[in-house]
Amino acid sequence: MQTDLVAALDIGGTKIAGALVDDHGRILLRAQRPTPAKEDGDTVMRAVEDVLRELTAAPLWVRAGAVGIGSAGPVDASTGTVSPVNVPGWRDFPLVDRVRAVTGGLPVELVGDGVAMTAAEHWQGAAQGHDNALCMVVSTGVGGGLILGGKLHPGPTGNAGHIGHISVDLDGDPCPCGARGCVERIASGPNIARRALDSGWRPGADGDVSAAAVAAAARGGDKVAIA
Repeated sequence: MQTDLVAALDIGGTKIAGALVDDHGRILLRAQRPTPAKEDGDTVMRAVEDVLRELTAAPLWVRAGAVGIGSAGPVDASTGTVSPVNVPGWRDFPLVDRVRAVTGGLPVELVGDGVAMTAAEHWQGAAQGHDNALCMVVSTGVGGGLILGGKLHPGPTGNAGHIGHISVDLDGDPCPCGARGCVERIASGPNIARRALDSGWRPGADGDVSAAAVAAAARGGDKVAIA
């Protein structure tokens, strides 16, 4: 049986994605569910369990020996809990313990999703070969991670480099985290779209109001979308 595999989970405000990954970074199997972000914590956890069950239903020779989780934050790797801003049903949610129970006691490692992405970019991606890097992810939220001195720097709780909740406009819109004018409140996908609509941008005939549609309109010369 091949046991040098990891079940990887990417937990965000829009989707819960999973994969079986080997020690060369190759993805052998994928699974995905939408995140029921507006539901209670147990409902969100059931979506996580569905992804894990799909991964562990693989043939015996590709069973995982550990689980790695990159979650929207903030996370607390020291306690194994998560409190994603975009998933209000999870506050100090014991994600590591719940995943360990579902997988029969496999080792579980938790970091913020931006930190997990940074580790991957330093291993095989754009930051490969660089001793110092800030990697950013812009999606439902805005995250980040740090490579310092050639090593991943997650910090004591797994959140170091999480730039999404740095306040860049002290008089800006209130953010769900409690601050004002956070990078995430301004520059995440949903907030790019929200700000464009508030400024008078209107979608095309397809009715698409996503950030991707705003970007397409900007490329087409729409002045509001450009702004």
